[in-house]
Amino acid sequence: MIRVLAADDSATVREYLAYLLGEDPALEVVGTARDGHEAVEQAERLRPDVIVMDVHMPRMNGYDATRKIMERVPTPIVIVSASISRDEVAMTFEALKAGAVTVVEKPGGLDHPTHAESARRLVETVKLMAEVKVVRRWPRREHAAPLPPVATHLDRTIRLVAVGASTGGPQVVAEILAKLPADLPAPLLVVQHIAPGFTDGLVEWLDQGTRLRVKLAESGEIAQPGTVYLSREGFQMGIAKDGRLRLTKEPAEEGFCPSASFLFRSVADGYGRSALGILLTGMGRDGARGLKRLRESGGVTIAQDEESSVIFGMPAEAIRLGAAEHVLAPEQIAAMVRSLVKSR
Repeated sequence: MIRVLAADDSATVREYLAYLLGEDPALEVVGTARDGHEAVEQAERLRPDVIVMDVHMPRMNGYDATRKIMERVPTPIVIVSASISRDEVAMTFEALKAGAVTVVEKPGGLDHPTHAESARRLVETVKLMAEVKVVRRWPRREHAAPLPPVATHLDRTIRLVAVGASTGGPQVVAEILAKLPADLPAPLLVVQHIAPGFTDGLVEWLDQGTRLRVKLAESGEIAQPGTVYLSREGFQMGIAKDGRLRLTKEPAEEGFCPSASFLFRSVADGYGRSALGILLTGMGRDGARGLKRLRESGGVTIAQDEESSVIFGMPAEAIRLGAAEHVLAPEQIAAMVRSLVKSR
């Protein structure tokens, strides 16, 4: 049995979450909490396998509760958010930065048209996150010794950076973007797997933490230097040789649309040796085969290292396939982007 703690300030929602989760024979709701203080206390006392956490709660919000839990009793935390207000969405991503593993949409009531799908997604996510055995709080780098630089030398210009990420990805993408200059002479294309309804909030949150411009991709627009383009929900994102973005309604790959592998293949075909591909933390295999295609076309390829990954599935698969030329921590990835993507 997977032991679950549910935290929400609404008694109705707590009862509803306990009902939804308890319907699955693999899950047992061992406790509920009315606010962040109770969530921290219950986490220390009950030691659940997974915590389902709201973000807006009295006395202590979901962000502060997540930070304290990850410091005291590291536990996989699934943020459950209605994604209806800018403040709530921003706090949701701050909770991810503090150590929560993923976010899902709060299921609507039994009469809501998307009830069945959102309930299924919640239960499936909780069960998957229970498999994350070691969840550590994101390190505070100000007191950490700097990692050794990675030797880089290329006889060509990198004109495009492509990034794929899934579970644990938003906080890593944010860390990398924060370390890049505003005048970076190349565009960045990002495929981030995230729950429906959160892409717009992710764009706004990322844009506040970097000197680069962050926006949703538009089909047909020409990718500009110093700009980060996130793929839209339900669309595969690629790029043509002339630098025009392509958003298409094509089948999911490895279960995802947008897919990192789709992006990497497009970049390989259009840019080849002048592209840099980066595959970050995430569950599953998406991106690994596409990254291999990019490496075979002469592009530079990077996979995030195991120590810094919330879930090592996607990078590990890329390494197993021989798709990753380099295996690096986020701060090393940022340094390598700065080093390779520069005017010649």
